[in-house]
Amino acid sequence: MTFVQLIDCRTSRLDEMNRLLDRWMEQTSGRRTATHAVVGKDRSDASHLIEIVEFPSYQDAMRNSNLPETDRIFQDMVALCEEMPTFTDLDVVRDEQLNVLTARAFFAAMGEGAPERSGELLTEDYVDHDPSNPHPVRGLEAVAAEYAGWRAAFDFRFRVDDQLAQDDRVSTRWMWLARHRGEFLGIPASGQDVKMAGMTWQRFRDGRICEGWWSYDRAGLLEQLGVLAQ
Repeated sequence: MTFVQLIDCRTSRLDEMNRLLDRWMEQTSGRRTATHAVVGKDRSDASHLIEIVEFPSYQDAMRNSNLPETDRIFQDMVALCEEMPTFTDLDVVRDEQLNVLTARAFFAAMGEGAPERSGELLTEDYVDHDPSNPHPVRGLEAVAAEYAGWRAAFDFRFRVDDQLAQDDRVSTRWMWLARHRGEFLGIPASGQDVKMAGMTWQRFRDGRICEGWWSYDRAGLLEQLGVLAQ
């Protein structure tokens, strides 16, 4: 179970605190178990700081606390604070990456032959970057036309294999599983089952996808269709 520790402190020496945290990260490289750290400053009180540190589990957090560097840094942190820092230990019982859920819904809609559903997840000014197109595709109508071309040539679905989120972006590693049922790049329908690995970066704005960058094994698809020599 993911574990989060909140460290609540007061200090007017933020620059020194940042240097202290930088030193701890450098000294514990390759041995620390913390996976994510965020420091927030209270907008109504600039001396009030809260650090949020995430660990894979409580046991990992304890291993991290037992590092000698962690103890030394804590003593130095206390010296920078106006009062003793307080700690809150939290077991994470719900963790929703909302943009990841939207990205997953997008690929499900694409694979279910429901472009109207995928369109609901895109902004009106959505921009699509596909290596098979010389220029970005802009707007929902143009994207729908692009989708219709693929759907006319293949019955397909996406299998989502991995996803990562950071800030306003989500990366999805996927496998495209399809049956060739219509003409594709001049290749007549073969009824053949094909697959293609790929990855898509998507940028979000106000909960919707506003831009996408695609990367996929188009050459591998053409090899399966007998156009390129293997």
